[in-house]
Amino acid sequence: MTGGHGTREVPAAERAYSETKELVLNGEFPGGHFLTEGDIAERLGMSRTPVREAFIRLRTEGLLRLMPRRGAVVVPVQRGEAEDVLDAREAVETAAVRRLGGRPDDIPRVVQQLRAALEVQRARAETGDLGKFIQADEAFHRLIVGAGRNALLIDFYATLADRQRRMSIHALGPGPEQFPPVLREHEELIRIIESSEHEAFAPALRAHLDWAYRH
Repeated sequence: MTGGHGTREVPAAERAYSETKELVLNGEFPGGHFLTEGDIAERLGMSRTPVREAFIRLRTEGLLRLMPRRGAVVVPVQRGEAEDVLDAREAVETAAVRRLGGRPDDIPRVVQQLRAALEVQRARAETGDLGKFIQADEAFHRLIVGAGRNALLIDFYATLADRQRRMSIHALGPGPEQFPPVLREHEELIRIIESSEHEAFAPALRAHLDWAYRH
């Protein structure tokens, strides 16, 4: 349906899906949280039918476990799943930096992009906004992956986004006191890339992820 200003109205089922998913990913509905179709329908001002469809989609994505005739429970991030995601991140980002090392002329441009991304993240840290800080963190690491110019790995890394976001909310919350160490470690990753000490990148990235997530 098109409104008077030419904007397309978002179908109720799509809005129920996207807004419920956002509540799960941003940590407002943490692992183990129980929710009902009625609660979400009332919150979003819609009937239960599109919410039911949204719950089914979120179940297929592994975010909700449905409780027949009762509602749904948010599936917690399992320890094994988190470790798998971190291992995948290490492999992808390390491969990207190794590839970048074979194109030394590209390094100054990538370093400039990473420094700009770090400044954005620093600004987000100053506001104390955990959600925006995590978005900036994800953007920083996506730049590293993109620097490898491996389309398959870039696409694969994108599939980890939802899992990474939930992990980040859990690991870095409630927020501000965790920000300075993350920023310092990002500075160190940039220094390694800029100095072409590419063999040092893998252990530095592992130490960064160990501190931010595995602790």
